[in-house]
Amino acid sequence: MATSYYVAWWNLENLFDEENAPPERRPDKVKRAIGEDIRGWTPAVRDRKVAQLASVIAQMNHAQGPDLLGVCEVENRFVLDLLVDAVHQLLPDRSYAVVHADTQDARGIDVAFLHETTLLTPGEVFFHVVMRRNATRDIVQVDFTTAAGTKLVAFGNHWPSRSGGQYESAGYRHIAGETLAYFHQRALEVLGPDTPAIAMGDFNDEPFDTSLSIHALATRQHQKVVDADNPYFWNLMWPLAGAPDGSFYYQGVPNQLDQFLVNKNMIGTAARISVQPGSVEILRYPDTFEGKYRKPRMFGGMGKKVDQHGYSDHFPIGLTLTEAD
Repeated sequence: MATSYYVAWWNLENLFDEENAPPERRPDKVKRAIGEDIRGWTPAVRDRKVAQLASVIAQMNHAQGPDLLGVCEVENRFVLDLLVDAVHQLLPDRSYAVVHADTQDARGIDVAFLHETTLLTPGEVFFHVVMRRNATRDIVQVDFTTAAGTKLVAFGNHWPSRSGGQYESAGYRHIAGETLAYFHQRALEVLGPDTPAIAMGDFNDEPFDTSLSIHALATRQHQKVVDADNPYFWNLMWPLAGAPDGSFYYQGVPNQLDQFLVNKNMIGTAARISVQPGSVEILRYPDTFEGKYRKPRMFGGMGKKVDQHGYSDHFPIGLTLTEAD
């Protein structure tokens, strides 16, 4: 019988530790960088944020929870463990573990994966540095092995932001795209050309931007991915790009910054692990959106007003993978 995997991605919007976190959980350089923004972020507010996020994660996959969840904008392993504990309270039959990248981002926000231990076992973990003049996040690569013994490479991405201007900052995301494409190719060289690979993340660009379409080799053309000698990705979010709703809103305008990319080894009935393109969705649950534009209901913090009934400034996205017998 085929095995299904529900995979999700979510930018958690500044899941920070408490204001007075000890030095072993918040280095001095991060403390200086976030400054007064963290004021008022008490343990009670942090724990409320964690509980709100956990309530959404527990609703994923028809209230069974995801089998693999990539997240970003988390400060440290401590808050990740709090999140996993909160999810376990809602889904006691689940067995989640964490793969966490303590990156060099100037604000201390990291990328991580939560995975179901009975289905996916992490092997080697790589933190690929995106070169830039100032500190930024790594691209996290985890070589998972399924319970059936299939290798699945997952790349978690949180590309440089558009702060300072979309076009002024575009070069940084071009570099991130090249970095992803390079290590995708290296994974195929090391693990074998038939290795399935999925990249997910908040790319801070749309599917049609050159950082993705040119530098990351992520195209909307299914057949090009299948036929090309170069290691192309099929960007599964194209059908949602330009739709009335998005995963992130800027000044009321929807953007599809959160995306899934898969390589040719995950396409078609002959694939050992195949993607179900029609399963791709933006996850909007009751109470997680607000206003006439149905934008995400933010939790806030970090200098913004806190809404303790909010969640994140991004919606999660999800899809289903199928592993053949």
